[in-house]
Amino acid sequence: MKHIWFVLGGICLGLAFLGVLLPLLPTVPFLLLSTFFFAKSSDRVHDWLISHNIFGDMIKDWHEKGAIDKKAKYFSTLSIFLVILISILLNITQIVIFIQIIILSLVLLFIWSRPDS
Repeated sequence: MKHIWFVLGGICLGLAFLGVLLPLLPTVPFLLLSTFFFAKSSDRVHDWLISHNIFGDMIKDWHEKGAIDKKAKYFSTLSIFLVILISILLNITQIVIFIQIIILSLVLLFIWSRPDS
């Protein structure tokens, strides 16, 4: 079972790193999932994530307080607006843009309703 947890942790960590580059793919949920999976499979990788210079504080803030850093909130908001703007500029159908606006507005509501770290 440990191997399955490790593979799932690796997949989620890969998706988290992709999320840094792709604005529509969420980074933090995949990062938190990978931390959970590595806690069950690899102390070494789990400890590396927890002590990581960039991601460690995000993981600790979420785990201890359910908090999101204000800078991450602003970056998420900017990314969401850019996704919608790009969709408009690419002349995506209006129904798709409408769905994006609804879903991403709910994402923003969730992000901004979390306490600041």
